Amino acid sequence: MQLIRHTSMEYPAAVQEQEQLVAQVLAGEAAGFLVLTEHPPVYTIGTSGTERDILKRHIDGEDIAVYASGRGGEVTYHGPGQLVCYVIADLRAQKDLHRHVWRLEEMIIRTLHDFGLQGSRNPRGIGVWLDMLKIAAVGVRCRKWITYHGIALNIAPNMNHFRGIVTCGMHDQPVTSMQQAGIHVKREEVEPHIIRHAKSLFGNEP
Repeated sequence: MQLIRHTSMEYPAAVQEQEQLVAQVLAGEAAGFLVLTEHPPVYTIGTSGTERDILKRHIDGEDIAVYASGRGGEVTYHGPGQLVCYVIADLRAQKDLHRHVWRLEEMIIRTLHDFGLQGSRNPRGIGVWLDMLKIAAVGVRCRKWITYHGIALNIAPNMNHFRGIVTCGMHDQPVTSMQQAGIHVKREEVEPHIIRHAKSLFGNEP
């Protein structure tokens, strides 16, 4: 699995890059990719989402862009202080999207454990939860059994920005971050753990 790291990039550019990476995997030019990045403040609408779930587009003096996304899921937020992990994986040998989502969640659960946090799964929805609050949201798309999009871990984002949407269809706004959980770390400290666990979980595709 090849690593691609961006300091930050606009959401549409990230989607365009992933489309190109999917094409490379389909063509047999690469086995898979892990893309790590952040986005400027943006709300994205998944295939199960609706514009009605966007409540505000201007918060704390910032205009928040809105984009329709081809990923699964509802409406979510991306912004500075959140590490977005896009995993382009080849599932053609084992066509199991549930297993792929499990591995995305597991990558974050193991990373949180490294920092003393007990992340878990929750019947309320996919993603990673911490004390009944969602700390990482999952959204996946699959084309010809090549996955893209992925999972976003809240390290220290502006939590007020989540108030502008019905997060993942949940009106009670059950979201948190590593910072809110008392872990004050920078992205650069988290990335090596993400990379190590990604290689362990995705590095040897069947």
